[in-house]
Amino acid sequence: METPTKVAVVILNYNGIHWLKKFLGDVVEKTTDAEVIIADNASTDDSVNYVTNNFPSVKLILNKTNEGYAGGYNKALQQISAEYFVLLNSDVEVTKNWIAPIIDLMDSDKSIAACQPKIKKYDDKNSFEYAGASGGFLDKYGYPFCRGRVFETLEEDKGQYDDTSEVFWASGACLFLRAEAFYEVGGFDWDFFAHMEEIDLCWKLKNKGYKIMCEPKSSVFHVGGGTLSSGSTFKTYLNYRNNLLMLYKNLKPEKRFSTLFKRMLLDGLSAIKFILNGKPQHVFYILKAHLKYYTLLSAFKKKRPQSYQAKLFPKSVVYLYFVKHLKTYNQLNKDFN
Repeated sequence: METPTKVAVVILNYNGIHWLKKFLGDVVEKTTDAEVIIADNASTDDSVNYVTNNFPSVKLILNKTNEGYAGGYNKALQQISAEYFVLLNSDVEVTKNWIAPIIDLMDSDKSIAACQPKIKKYDDKNSFEYAGASGGFLDKYGYPFCRGRVFETLEEDKGQYDDTSEVFWASGACLFLRAEAFYEVGGFDWDFFAHMEEIDLCWKLKNKGYKIMCEPKSSVFHVGGGTLSSGSTFKTYLNYRNNLLMLYKNLKPEKRFSTLFKRMLLDGLSAIKFILNGKPQHVFYILKAHLKYYTLLSAFKKKRPQSYQAKLFPKSVVYLYFVKHLKTYNQLNKDFN
């Protein structure tokens, strides 16, 4: 193992040469206070040669197989010695001084295990981006939402979420992690492959008493859908399967059965919505996700935490959004308070 570094920026790549050409140079230029590493997930394009030939300062870690976001990062991070990991999507544009504010915050409080910057859209830099916005939360039925994004409603950034704030989950698009805490909870769940794995990780960290933060003094711009587009049926399958598994594993015992039953009913309504929106092919993948969930129950039962300290948003965001027409985080929070 090499001498530990303070901060390692790790970009997981799978056939993403397009994004590397677009963003890697900028990341290297604006990352003067950390080591930049590409963890390649067995790409079949020319990604590895491109990095080798154009960025000699960037370290390469070559995974032998593609095990998705969860397994890919788990394998790569085992080979890196650092106090902090920064997991950065390849389709992210960083800004000047994007690292220091978050590391300063985490240095000031050892109970902070994970943190994210403010994440805005690459193609509309005044708007929050879907995958994280200004920090994420989870409602009582496992639906994620953010300061700046509730379902498909993306707010314009007017500084309304510029306060440094404790959140429930930090986005995997740009995720700062305290390495010691990451390993304490066993890293990402290998069985997730991709999607929801960062929320599950943050839930595990919160159950251990750690804080998850958003530090908007740092900001980045995310393209989104760089690996799996929003219309991908495989993405639908992963999201529905992993959400059920995450709830089964992490919910308090007295809430588990009733919450999962109601969540499955809501998934049924979601399937109807897919049909009405002219996307009936997604219904099969929701059903497939539910069937797969049942086959994994025994394995996930063994992963339950010893303590349940994390607190979910205590209302249904589906109800507040679609019935009461509360479309923003501040509206939801006002209703709650």
